[in-house]
Amino acid sequence: MGTQFATSLVMQEDSFEAGKEAARQAMDKLQKPVKPGLIVIFCADKYDYNAVIRGIKSVTGQVPLIGCSSAGQFSSEGVTKEGIACTIIASDDHQFFAGIGSNIKSHPLETIQHAACNFPKDVEGHPHQAAILLVDGLVGKGEEAVLSACSILGPHVKFAGGAAADNLSFRETAVFGNDQALSDAVSLCLVASRHPLIIATKHGHHPISSPLLVTKAKDIVLYELNNRPAVEVWKDYVREPLRNQGIDIDAISFKELSPYLLEYEFGLMISKDEYKIRFPSSCNADGSLNFVCSILEGAVLKVMDSSKQDLIESARQTAQLALKSAKQTKIAGAIIFDCACRAMVLKDQFPKAVEAMQEVLGSIPFIGCETYGEIAMEAGKFSGFHNTSTVIMLFPS
Repeated sequence: MGTQFATSLVMQEDSFEAGKEAARQAMDKLQKPVKPGLIVIFCADKYDYNAVIRGIKSVTGQVPLIGCSSAGQFSSEGVTKEGIACTIIASDDHQFFAGIGSNIKSHPLETIQHAACNFPKDVEGHPHQAAILLVDGLVGKGEEAVLSACSILGPHVKFAGGAAADNLSFRETAVFGNDQALSDAVSLCLVASRHPLIIATKHGHHPISSPLLVTKAKDIVLYELNNRPAVEVWKDYVREPLRNQGIDIDAISFKELSPYLLEYEFGLMISKDEYKIRFPSSCNADGSLNFVCSILEGAVLKVMDSSKQDLIESARQTAQLALKSAKQTKIAGAIIFDCACRAMVLKDQFPKAVEAMQEVLGSIPFIGCETYGEIAMEAGKFSGFHNTSTVIMLFPS
């Protein structure tokens, strides 16, 4: 049988019926007879998530399921802010094991342990292991979740994923695991394979500042860079480029800085020429900046910039890098995690980024979602928790 990767994208209003229709459309694309191995869903925040899951299971029966709420969904069939993207994978080359754990904010390691408690150590005939990791996007524990997953799964398991979103309302996000939808939680799926899965990531940003030392930070709040208020240091590097756009950054109140923080984010230096993007979502009256993941004292940041064309091109390059890494392996399908920040910058041009990936992937079916953070972890590669990046996971056929 190999691997079949069937997708759907639906926008029905009723939650149960939307889930049912998403599963039915995907199931209809599978060659029969076949038993589904894994369901992946990305869901707009307007839905009752548990009702969506019940609708899906009414069609598929008891099949491992993972997914999350998102800021937008897309597939080979289009892009939407309001629907459900679904894929059903059926395969004798991959075996799937899904779990969910709650209380990630207070106990990241224990939460990952609970989600993975029923995972096998080895699967006969399937020597390669990878995983999909999804985490609540509003608890600020993306980096901790990644490091905990590395500890629990071991260095031989590569994984990709993202932080759940809620279409920029920033009220509540949820991850889905088997029959449950939970906040303050992680959803984890182990994939045991005959051939290794492929993961690639890029972001399209470049630095415009000198290295900046984090001299005061706590959790997700950055207070000082080089012993000065963080926002004042940031302004030093964006003042001129914004002036060229006719914008006086010094005349803008701290409450109104968010659009400009989105345009000029930070890069966490992990090597001479590599950066993990860090998104400062807002500014406080004391000049500190709020991020969507932890910022550690002693880290080195740079202020970053990118154009809309850079973001579109980086999506294309991520797909190219993924296929290059696949070499001559036939690919059944792809799951894509793309940051909501990129969609906020690109606005009505975001579909162009999806089209750029589709041009490279060709006939390979895919689904994707807009996240509050992206995950790509593989030993010896550009790994960890990212913002404003694209992550692609390819499933060999």
